[in-house]
Amino acid sequence: MKTYMIIMMVFCATHIMAQQSLDTIYTNDTKNVALFFPEPIRQGITGSDNFVFTYNREKEQYFGLLQAKPGKESNLLVVNRNGAIFSYIVRYKKQLSKLNYFIPFSNSIGNEKPIVTDSIQVVTSEKNIDNRTYYYQKFCSYLLNRNQRIGRIKKRTQGIGLTVENIVFDKEELYFVVRIENNSTMDYDLNFLNLSIETRQKGKRKSLQSLYQEPIYKQHLPSKIAEGKMVRFVYVMPKFSLSDDRRAILELNEKDGERNIKLNISHRYINNPN
Repeated sequence: MKTYMIIMMVFCATHIMAQQSLDTIYTNDTKNVALFFPEPIRQGITGSDNFVFTYNREKEQYFGLLQAKPGKESNLLVVNRNGAIFSYIVRYKKQLSKLNYFIPFSNSIGNEKPIVTDSIQVVTSEKNIDNRTYYYQKFCSYLLNRNQRIGRIKKRTQGIGLTVENIVFDKEELYFVVRIENNSTMDYDLNFLNLSIETRQKGKRKSLQSLYQEPIYKQHLPSKIAEGKMVRFVYVMPKFSLSDDRRAILELNEKDGERNIKLNISHRYINNPN
């Protein structure tokens, strides 16, 4: 069975070589030529005995060593752990100008895995994404219909009010139920609403470091809040917790305006959600 597989792989490589022009790698019998691949090597085969390609067969590694004795040119076929196939012409050369080859993934001539398998994986992945999005939609709607509060987390400026009504933990996510009120006499155009984690640096030179948190999902986030109106929406974030020297910052920014709000959220609310 093993001999059959080797014959088939060498045959495939020869067939591919007939179809397209392959890069050439030069080597000799006095130096090791190292080939570094984007994924660990699972199998490597040369088409002639005067070329030897050695790699770790017990523990997969990213590189292999190529040597040769004087003779006719041959080919080298390498299969990575992820199924990517690489094929090269190999030639003996007494004087070498290059001893290391860093092989990019773009040099792969194909993949040994059937296309249908990849298609099934893509369909399954898309189905999982759709199911997760559907769950977020339903749970966010449920939270918006509830009259639940986690505390008094609010701030106002120039007629604009920003409130975190609720923080709920479910499965692997934190759900932030947010309300924006526009009690001013002008519409409010939303530029962005970002959540970040702020860390207080202790010592003589006190400073703040802020790290933006990317939402997984947003429901009913508006682009405009008309004068005299109020909107409620939900941000879904990957779960996280905070030490007592860190806090969450919800930053509301107006497009082409200066009615901006930074709302501090204590670590107590983050670590003890509903």
